[in-house]
Amino acid sequence: MEITESVANGTPVLALRGRLDGVAAPAVDQKIATVLASGAPRLVLDCSGIEYASSAGLRVFLATAKRLTTTGGRCGFAKLTPALREIFDISGFIDVLEIHDTVESATS
Repeated sequence: MEITESVANGTPVLALRGRLDGVAAPAVDQKIATVLASGAPRLVLDCSGIEYASSAGLRVFLATAKRLTTTGGRCGFAKLTPALREIFDISGFIDVLEIHDTVESATS
């Protein structure tokens, strides 16, 4: 899993590339924790490069959104691949997570 960090409209953006499985999930969770420890109230995950997400990856997504919501923040998920969108549909995440077509709309 490759993680690239940037900032758009003052919001941290993490672009994820590769397989978000049980092996990669801890590293992604750690990177998210590091970004949130800086005090960022918002975070956007650019999911355009995710080839596969296992239940461990979905747990990272849900825990991140919950962590930010609990503290009054927001987590946006941008540019879902068709495969990831299908997983979000099947799991019901599409109804409970903040989904955006673009990083720009997620940071506005």
